[in-house]
Amino acid sequence: MILDHRSHTALPEQMPGSAVMPVCQLSALPEGEVTTITPPGMSPVSIFHTDEGLFAIDDTCTHQDASLADGWVEDCKVECPLHEACFDLRTGVPSGPPAKIAVRTHEVVVLDGVIYLKLTTGGA
Repeated sequence: MILDHRSHTALPEQMPGSAVMPVCQLSALPEGEVTTITPPGMSPVSIFHTDEGLFAIDDTCTHQDASLADGWVEDCKVECPLHEACFDLRTGVPSGPPAKIAVRTHEVVVLDGVIYLKLTTGGA
């Protein structure tokens, strides 16, 4: 099941050079909701289910330490609840101040009704 341009149908074992972890059943994350996981040795990652699909980004605002999962989502952007910095869920790029640095994005895989997270280990 492909939900957006960042989703793939390859089995997690077929994705060389990446860390892949299960998140939850697709049915457990309805459209309009977000879930946050903390992969071992990494910062928290939030998975957003929007009307455009599933998107995963690092959860911490690059301007100041605030959880983006607590922010407002509209038009495939999340607004930080602390100082209203907005980040594009597709690219991680902020739309303007106060944030100047993008958040890292991660690929989302849906296979047999399970959401998997393909972690990006490099910079944003």
